[in-house]
Amino acid sequence: MERSLSAVRKKFSLPHTYVLLFSFMLLMGVLTYLLPAGQFDRMEIAGRTAVVPNSYHLVPSHPQSIFDLLKAIPEGFAQASDIAFFLFITGGSFAIINETGTIAAAIGKLVKGLGNKEVFVIPLMMLVMGIAGATIGLSEETIVLIAIGVTLSRALGFDALVGIAMINLGAAIGFYSGFMNPFSVGVAQGIAELPTFSGIGLRIALFIVLWIVTSAYVVRYAQRVKKDPTQSLVYDVEQRYGGQATQEDLGEFDLRHALVLFVFIAGFSLIGYGVFQYGWFIPEIGAVFLGMGLLSGLIGGIPVNKLADTFVEGAKDMMFAALVVGLARSILVIMENGLILDTIIQFFSSQISKLPSFLSVTGMYITQILINFIIPSGSGQAAATMPIMVPLADTLKITRQTSVLAFQLGDGFLDSIMPTSGVLMAQLALAHVSYSKWAKFLLPLVTIWLLIGLAFLLFANATAYGPF
Repeated sequence: MERSLSAVRKKFSLPHTYVLLFSFMLLMGVLTYLLPAGQFDRMEIAGRTAVVPNSYHLVPSHPQSIFDLLKAIPEGFAQASDIAFFLFITGGSFAIINETGTIAAAIGKLVKGLGNKEVFVIPLMMLVMGIAGATIGLSEETIVLIAIGVTLSRALGFDALVGIAMINLGAAIGFYSGFMNPFSVGVAQGIAELPTFSGIGLRIALFIVLWIVTSAYVVRYAQRVKKDPTQSLVYDVEQRYGGQATQEDLGEFDLRHALVLFVFIAGFSLIGYGVFQYGWFIPEIGAVFLGMGLLSGLIGGIPVNKLADTFVEGAKDMMFAALVVGLARSILVIMENGLILDTIIQFFSSQISKLPSFLSVTGMYITQILINFIIPSGSGQAAATMPIMVPLADTLKITRQTSVLAFQLGDGFLDSIMPTSGVLMAQLALAHVSYSKWAKFLLPLVTIWLLIGLAFLLFANATAYGPF
């Protein structure tokens, strides 16, 4: 019976991440033969390329051959090169910081100080990550924090899923509520000609609700694992990679660790300030991480030759994640080169206009959710869809602020479970967690998120969420 059950699990297991992504590429390639090619006219708005409303028109078909699909892979890597190199730099820098023993020692001190109240770490970590996600748009940067989350989780007696959840879901609920997120809400409001970050009160309320619900969900699972480790959905992973870290494994916290921790905190504070005040992105954040790593290595007393070797080893650990990011981007390249991306967007938007007015806002929400599968970038989806949704909202007598909320919620909630998300797949790869286990863990929570989003959206529509 045991062998039979194992055979069934093996038979129905999901394919390798690369196989899964390449399958999506093949599907998009087939659709370039089946769907009509079309394009919107585009214009520059405040330095961003946006779609001209009602400008969709058919163009000559441009189906993608097998060679085109293969060529899309290096094109996708080229377009995602900034994120890939960011991963290499931050992975190497984090490896140096980790080599000093500071993170493990700091976690050990925290575990010792908490005693039997370790469960409070989960909502606290999620609150910190959530605020960062809601203000500086923390997203791709969470990849390098996964190792911290997993190590902390195991030291507290939980598992890798809890570690990923504290980082991924914490930043996610902040990004989704986006009360001061310049990369999603800021872009969408700019296109909708709304005051920047207007309507912040409802979005803060949304953040609080998501934080409470998500924290309770993860805490409930964590307590079950703490009580009986065999209840972990990734029990096999925990057995293979050492299980729970002990206080002795984590080491004692000394003066050098305190100085390195200061550099670590100061570095992240500088990143937050730079992103929010000066619009820093991948190059600047990577530069700060590199400085953090080098300075921490010198403070930690690591010889320069070992420092270089450690950096290389850390960068090598990011190879799988970097390749995933490039492959995920290749899917979008195929749709763009095959001229079917705008066709798909046009189809979804045209269906909304056919709905009764009281259902139109729900239609906007569902449409944005579906479009998020093909345009995972928040700012990219805003630029592509808001110029269409805003005039549609005006026609249907839905406030522009409500249309922005529909975009914001539809753009976000599935990011944490979509297999085409390069960030998610990279996080799971670093934690040695399969996508199927993560999806099983998260699917009930995503369903709850979607219902919460719909409730807030209907409330916004009923109260004429504004200013207009």
